[in-house]
Amino acid sequence: MRQLFGRNNTTDNRRLQRGKLGSTLPRHKRCSHDCRDNHDRKGRGDADAFANGEEEGDFGDRSHHEQDEERLSKPHEREDTQAGNLRHMELRDLPGVDSLAADLAEQLPYPLPDPVVIEAARAAIDEARQSILGGDDADPAAIAIAALTPLATSRPRRVLNATGVLLHTNLGRAPLPPAAAAAAAEHAVGYQNLEIDLATGARGGRGDYAGRLLQTLTGAEAALVVNNNAGALLLALAALSGGKRVLVSRGELIEIGGSFRLPNLMAASGAELVEVGTTNRTRLEDYVAETEGAAAILKVHPSNYRVEGFTEDVGYAELAQLGRKLGIPFIADIGSGLLDERAPWLGGPPPSWLSEEPGVRQTVGLGTTVTIFSGDKLLGGPQAGIAVGDRAAITAMRKHPIARALRIDGPTQTALVETLELYATDQGATIPFWAMAAMSLDELQARSEAVAMQIGEAAEVVDSHSVPGAGSVPGEMIPSPAVRVTGNADKLWNALISASPPVLARRKEGALELDLRTFPAGNDDRLASIVAEALG
Repeated sequence: MRQLFGRNNTTDNRRLQRGKLGSTLPRHKRCSHDCRDNHDRKGRGDADAFANGEEEGDFGDRSHHEQDEERLSKPHEREDTQAGNLRHMELRDLPGVDSLAADLAEQLPYPLPDPVVIEAARAAIDEARQSILGGDDADPAAIAIAALTPLATSRPRRVLNATGVLLHTNLGRAPLPPAAAAAAAEHAVGYQNLEIDLATGARGGRGDYAGRLLQTLTGAEAALVVNNNAGALLLALAALSGGKRVLVSRGELIEIGGSFRLPNLMAASGAELVEVGTTNRTRLEDYVAETEGAAAILKVHPSNYRVEGFTEDVGYAELAQLGRKLGIPFIADIGSGLLDERAPWLGGPPPSWLSEEPGVRQTVGLGTTVTIFSGDKLLGGPQAGIAVGDRAAITAMRKHPIARALRIDGPTQTALVETLELYATDQGATIPFWAMAAMSLDELQARSEAVAMQIGEAAEVVDSHSVPGAGSVPGEMIPSPAVRVTGNADKLWNALISASPPVLARRKEGALELDLRTFPAGNDDRLASIVAEALG
């Protein structure tokens, strides 16, 4: 970038001599409070100027009033820096856009494209110019860095997860199976049979093969894939309610991450929300009392919370039966995407933390009209919203105008297909989410002890727990050891997140905890080294 913007001028030379970014500005001395009290409070020479950090200057034996008068007459005159006299900045001292951009490129924590840096440099110089004209000093380099650093750190990059949250929404939820990621990448850089029938050469249906896999795995008559679970719910309501009354328990009017509220989504679909029951207790008769003019029944997985104590709920089977009796659709939003409550891919009884989670196959078997769930939660695939159910209902959803706006792209569909095929070929245990969830305590204990030993006396292995995360299996925990590091938790946390690649850990009770269940084993030594170095 220096070759592209390689102009050298007096300002650049001063900056290089000073050896730091932003050296076009002087370092200011502060006058004492006693001195400030004696200053003439006029123009730039008043006490406010000193309070803002402006330099006092080396004026020999002259009085403060004489100093102020000279500063008022020449408010931006630059003194001889070689003699150690600091001075104000003036317009001629502003760097050129090209030279400032070159310096910025060297100082950013992560690289940004030249046009972005140049734009920030230009804006910073303009802002500094306005400050100088207003009588203030300004550092264009500091202004630009303040604007560009958040942008640079928000650029997508790999992050290592030591939080113990398996499906961390802020970190992208489920890591893809390697085969799914590789296939998606291959199709992303080339072409694929997205909507062509290779047997006939005619146009084919998008997602036909994924739909067939879902039918086989869930027992449903038909399936449809859209961009995410909220999209699947929006489409189901729009296509199946006809803008009429939809019955929902008050205890299921959820709000999840990003301020997503069910009532708002229902309004966007055109459906009329009809609340039944109370927050903690809803009975079948509450639904029955509101069935006149109802177009559909909706049951929503609580996702990220659990109501306990004096509660009552109506199950999927009862609502499916009521829907059939009334001749209206029953939409079941089970959210998390557990394909089968038995988790047969794990090769044994299902883990206890899954005991309250509805399975897609079981929910479909109860007679729901449409069951919708996420692709990037317990399914362990890419972000997607999946709807399975009656052929007529799925067809109505597919033909609705909103469906086109919600469809997924080719590489995402490829990743989903590869993930579903792992379940279909009895390889579900290799999906990263399930591999992490099923990791043995003995393996985790050995890894944790090795990391703690490398860190030193500040570290110990304690009993803790991981969580599924992303609103899946709310309230449930997976037993897991953790490396607890005492010391300045904020300092340690910042050291990890500033590493390359960044590491996200958790702070708890004034200490730092590292949960290796979600952390790739090949990086254990690096993790221990970063923490040990931060401890000093």
